[in-house]
Amino acid sequence: MTASPRSGKPIASLSLDADNLWSYQKTHGDAGWDRYGTYLDVLAPRVLDFLAARDLTITFFIVGKDASLPENREALASLAAAGHEIGNHSFRHEPWLHLYERDELVDELARAEDAIAEATGERTIGFRGPGYSLSTSTLEVLVERGYRYDASTLPTVIGPLARAYYFRASKLTEEQMAERSELFGTWSDGLRSIRPYRWRVADGMLTELPVTTLPMGRVPLHVSYLLYLAGVRPALARAYFSTALRLCRLRKVEPSILLHPLDFLGADDVAELAFFPAMGMAGEAKTELVGQFVDQLREQFEVVTMRDHVDDIERRGGLDVVTPRFATETAPAA
Repeated sequence: MTASPRSGKPIASLSLDADNLWSYQKTHGDAGWDRYGTYLDVLAPRVLDFLAARDLTITFFIVGKDASLPENREALASLAAAGHEIGNHSFRHEPWLHLYERDELVDELARAEDAIAEATGERTIGFRGPGYSLSTSTLEVLVERGYRYDASTLPTVIGPLARAYYFRASKLTEEQMAERSELFGTWSDGLRSIRPYRWRVADGMLTELPVTTLPMGRVPLHVSYLLYLAGVRPALARAYFSTALRLCRLRKVEPSILLHPLDFLGADDVAELAFFPAMGMAGEAKTELVGQFVDQLREQFEVVTMRDHVDDIERRGGLDVVTPRFATETAPAA
């Protein structure tokens, strides 16, 4: 971990997965998701104002289907126009992306790239799979298509518990639950590194920038989890995050912190998602709390985009090289 020459602080990155109303409904098994309901016209100006007030530039991972719909293009274009990095979050936002055949993956990424480029004018070099879905084939296709980094790993041990909670509140059939059997990850994901590393696949290398979890215990640090804790007691959430950031500095971990749309929206903004944790809090109140968390991050780290974070990591070199291995994949015969 090195200090930024501009601020003297170590680097942290901040990103937002721009999952839309319909993608939450689709994952949850709600009827009517294919009407592609949207809240991006509310979300985009709220988040842009939030970031501008703090002079922050971050990374937005955009779903290609949203970019392809005319009603969303103005909101998405405004993110790029404000200077934020745009990443690829797949086209159809299906957390079972790891089950796709190779030709399906190529089509999924290409369609998303084209739609995002048309809506924002940006070509994507970073990818995050929906629901942290990842496979060796996905990594290979990303390398072939010229991506610089992936950000799909969440090294936590509580993914299965989050999935069980989600399933219990859902309307999914057994078949749909089977498709989503690795939603939010597996127990073994908690053994993955929280530090950046390089994937080695057949045709090249790709940097992995994991979503940071607590260096000791591998409990989530992303802001949705902090808001869940704030529902118990706001001071608890702030103390937890402060301790986590101190641990990151002590262990020389440069955090990559994840935001979601529902960190800025409450049931007063989107009643259809009232089932989601922390949605009983009004959108404005949530935004104020998120501001406190982000300000805590800024006190100890210089906050940059994922692309700039990867640039700095690769410039320094010395990353571990990892051969991909995933729970759903069969090991090659000896």
